[in-house]
Amino acid sequence: MADKGISLRELDPRDRYKLLCGVVVPRPIALVTTLDENGAVNAAPFSFFNVFSETPALIVLGLQHKPDHSPKDTTRNIHRDGEFVVHMVDEALSVAMNDCAVDFPSGDSEVAATGLATLPSVDVKVPRLAAAPFALECRRHVVLNFSPDRELLIGEVLRVHAREGLVDAANMYVDLDAYKPIGRMFGNLYTTQRDTFALTRESHAQWLARQETKELKDA
Repeated sequence: MADKGISLRELDPRDRYKLLCGVVVPRPIALVTTLDENGAVNAAPFSFFNVFSETPALIVLGLQHKPDHSPKDTTRNIHRDGEFVVHMVDEALSVAMNDCAVDFPSGDSEVAATGLATLPSVDVKVPRLAAAPFALECRRHVVLNFSPDRELLIGEVLRVHAREGLVDAANMYVDLDAYKPIGRMFGNLYTTQRDTFALTRESHAQWLARQETKELKDA
């Protein structure tokens, strides 16, 4: 009998989560700051996250609700104000990022609790984290609700802040060796991005020429 794969509809939600998080790796991590109704700075990490488009400049963020289906702090704050800052996470920020995932009581500032310093943003009122290698000032573009527990947020990136030395302003190249980003695996596992390799994207003509060369060598 042919392999029919794993039907996700037949798995309970916990097993679906474990499988998808183990398969789609590594994932970039967004450490998101928002402001609560009292002006406290909330910070929470998300790995259901990625860049989506450059024109317009959009990111996507998967928002999860609490077990009782009420929104978590980040979701509630974005619903109310429509503004947030996405911080990329490097090796140096990893421990603080993980501390921000602690289930602090609603209203407590993870930023204050962890001692993370902030800097003012330019286009949004939400502060950014001084320790982050990159900070993306964002405004809510659209929110899609798929279930009582999950929303997909599409945010427009208004401005990018980069730590000194990370971006060559002449060509917008990022120095990966200086950046040292980390990625989310599954469970308690994360990964560094130190080992890289290059693959050159060819034109069709270049690909055909390479195949012809290979055939001549094999003949």
